[in-house]
Formats: sequence, structure tokens, C-alpha cells
Amino acid sequence: MSEELIVLDELKTKYKLLSHLEVLNPVCIANDPFMPNRLYCGTDGHGLWMSDDGGDSWKRIGEDIPESIFTSVFVSPTRKNGDYGTVYAGTDRSALFYSIDAGQSWSEWEEIKALPSYSRWSFPPNPQTHNVRMIAEDSSNGNIYASIEAGAVIRTQNGGEHWLDTKEGNPLDAHILLTHPKAPNRIYAACSDGVDQPGRSVLLSHDGGETWVHFSDGLEHRYMLSMVVSKDDPDMMLVSASAGAINAYDPSVAESYIYRKEKDQPWKKVEQGLPVAKGTMISNLAADPNDYNTFYALNNRGLFRSSDRGKTWHALSVDWDKRHLQHAPQRRHRSALLVMDWKGEL
Repeated sequence: MSEELIVLDELKTKYKLLSHLEVLNPVCIANDPFMPNRLYCGTDGHGLWMSDDGGDSWKRIGEDIPESIFTSVFVSPTRKNGDYGTVYAGTDRSALFYSIDAGQSWSEWEEIKALPSYSRWSFPPNPQTHNVRMIAEDSSNGNIYASIEAGAVIRTQNGGEHWLDTKEGNPLDAHILLTHPKAPNRIYAACSDGVDQPGRSVLLSHDGGETWVHFSDGLEHRYMLSMVVSKDDPDMMLVSASAGAINAYDPSVAESYIYRKEKDQPWKKVEQGLPVAKGTMISNLAADPNDYNTFYALNNRGLFRSSDRGKTWHALSVDWDKRHLQHAPQRRHRSALLVMDWKGEL
């Protein structure tokens, strides 16, 4: 959204819309699976924030972290300390921090900066820097994965004691990394790689990141931003796609699509109920945590919901302020959508 965090409370007949963290440039958000009312939000230049009431109020945390630009945040589904899960936070210059006390104190995995590939990492819009774009964890074995924008997917098999560097064939610019509890050792990556290397828009690993295979059959547009996998079926998924970055984020030439894939079928474009592709910036996608048939898509045209596993969609009647639908290109690239099961909030 427009440099703020929007909380939607779904009531019986309407949506209650509240703005938080105004002008703090929130860019990433996660909730704690062990304590769903606990939220963490990273900002672009204003540090890390925490809420204990589902987003109604916020306080600054992580002031011992020597970075202010946060690019990813994730809470472990397997590692619990007291009532809360272990928190991971990635920053600009690709530093990765973790907290085992619900965000009160933080430690850095410093080995990451000593990996041989570190010197080659570079974010194209600002080549002097790079960032931790996405963090994921395999709930079957506790392996942790991180995608670097741009240049790497790195991983640890022992809780961060030792990190394995990227290697040839790994995704270079994975905007999304996902795992699935019903598919141990499987990693999904939705990337920009396919723009220059056809076939590498979506990559899949079946062996915990040792090797990757192309998973892009049917995709007519090669630049991916978001991806979501059905919580009850690891072979049913959606991606948001454009021809390239300019078509994804520049509203004057925007054109974007949502594709759906099920089992061994190729990706298929879905359009029913979605806004016309031209003029629509690329969508953030999210799954409903309670209803496995329901998915959400957020873009500059509004918020859309599918109740049939992504086949058809309809716009939700949200009373948006005009500024909420005017997305700056650099903000659209760094944006997030979270659907919560606590108090029915989005």
C-alpha cells in the first residue's frame, strides 16, 4: 500500500479499514503461528515493529540490530521458545538476524557475509547493495532457506550453525520461497530469472535445495512476484506474473496476470472476476488460513477473493481511500499481503 500498513477487519456486512505505521514505509509482515495475535513488520528505513493485538497497536523492537532497512521477516513454525516462535529478520546488505525471546534481543548469522558468493550479490535497481528477499523453513526437518535479491538461495541444515552457499542452477532472484508441510524437502521459488533465462520463472527443488528443476510450462509471462500453494494440496498453486519488471510495477505500462497450476497440468491463466490485465500492477497473493479453497489477490485495482481454489474471483467491497490504490513502483515491488485467522482480519 501507500507507505503504510492497512488492517482490514471483515465484519458481517462490511470491512473496517484502519491505517498504521504511516510514513514508516512498511514492506514485510509475518505473524507467529504459535501466538497468532503477535505480528512483526519490517520497514524501509524505520526498523522493525511488533504488535500483540493483531495490528491494532505497534511498538518498535530490535533496536540492537545495526540496520534500519528490513526486507523480510518470518516466524518459525517448528522452533518455539516459551509461548512464541523463533523470529528471523532479513535486512539490506543481506544480513540475517534471529531472536529466540519473542523479539526482545537479536543475534546475527555472521557466516552469511563470509560465503564465497557474497561479493557477487547485487540488487539491479541499486547495484551497490542487495538484500534478504525471503525466508522459509521446512517444518518436516527445520531446514532454513533464504533468497538473496539478487544472486543466491542459501540454506542451513542445522539451525544456522553452518550455512551452505548457493551453487550453479540455484535461483538467482527468487521473489518468493515456499515450503509445504505435506511435501518434505520441497522448495518452491517464484523468480525473475525467467525473463533472461526462459523456463526459470518458477523453479522447484525436491531435495532440500540440492538441485532445482524448471516448473514453468504454460507461463506466457516470465516475471514472477508472488506465489501461494494450497495448504491441503502441495500440487495446487497460483502465481502472479508480468512480462517484466516495468510491466509489473509502472502503472503507466502495467499489465499483469494470475496463473494457476494443478498437479502435472501446465500453468493456466485465470481471468474470470479479475480486473483487465492492462493497467493492473502485479498482485500480492495469500491463502486463507482456515478455508483451503479461498485465496486473495491485492493490486492497484483493489482486493480480490477466490472461493474455488483460484479458478474465479470477485472484488471485495472495501471503501479504499484513493491513495491506497496509487502505488509507487518502488513500493509495489516491496509490499506484502497477510491473511490472519485472528479476529478475521486481513
